[in-house]
Amino acid sequence: MKGKAVIVSAPSGAGKTTLVRHLLAAFPRLEFSVSATSRQKRENETEGKDYYFLTAEQFREKVESDEFVEWQEVYPGSCYGTLKKELQRIWDKDAVPLFDVDVFGGMNLKKYFGNSGLSLFVQPPSRAILEQRLRNRNSDSEESLQKRIGKAEYELSFAGQFDAVIVNDLLEKAVADASERVRQFLESTSGK
Repeated sequence: MKGKAVIVSAPSGAGKTTLVRHLLAAFPRLEFSVSATSRQKRENETEGKDYYFLTAEQFREKVESDEFVEWQEVYPGSCYGTLKKELQRIWDKDAVPLFDVDVFGGMNLKKYFGNSGLSLFVQPPSRAILEQRLRNRNSDSEESLQKRIGKAEYELSFAGQFDAVIVNDLLEKAVADASERVRQFLESTSGK
């Protein structure tokens, strides 16, 4: 049986992870859904907290055995997905999974959950601000940065596929807008 779920998606650099942290702190009923990935673990990441790190072969085997709710190759050679057992782990605790996923993962999850899922699209106030946020990370080469910017511009065209768009211009306002949407959703009788 499917329970409720909250899905937060955005192009890279829009601020979705910051928003997700605020929602987790504000709503004890929410629990972060840990995604699986085939990309390499970064120095500051923790297995089972940030991601479930799988080899490309392990990831492919789980796809073939239908262990994912959704998955995709986000960047060449880097697959991400939501394991069915992760959802069950959260629902078994009578909690609501909170997803921090890319735009296409968000659309796939919304399709899976239907009205049992609230999908929020976090939008940067402008392309210039998005580019500046990505540059401030200092984690990408110029070529990689340009690819991220191009991908982000494409992803922005899908905002209308989500239940609500949260413009992340002033963090306090974005947090308040997202929190109100989540509060209403959790209090509603649709879903679980």
